[in-house]
Amino acid sequence: MVHEDTTIGYKTLMGFRGKTLVVTLTLLMTCFASSSHAAGNPASGKIKSISCQVCHGKDGHSNNPSYPKLAGQHAQYTAKQMRDFKNKTRVDAVMNEMSSGLSEQDIDDIAAYFESVR
Repeated sequence: MVHEDTTIGYKTLMGFRGKTLVVTLTLLMTCFASSSHAAGNPASGKIKSISCQVCHGKDGHSNNPSYPKLAGQHAQYTAKQMRDFKNKTRVDAVMNEMSSGLSEQDIDDIAAYFESVR
């Protein structure tokens, strides 16, 4: 049903604003929920990252162009790459194997550690 909104001077669909608000809030909550994993613990990540440092260098400061520098990299980016290796949506024989035994928390911790290193 269409009615005239005399206070603003334009036509609206009955209930359109309420439905729009519900849809908008739902989308916002979905975005926040999907982008927020459990916060990683950099101190735990430092311990868990020892095997990473064999290739990626001490504290993620790689001197070898074959291995990317992880120090200072955004945690969300690093965690996504590690999850992609673990799930084999990104293929690299060494990284697929290295990430296979990591838990979600391990990944978040390691990513948080490398983000904290400058």
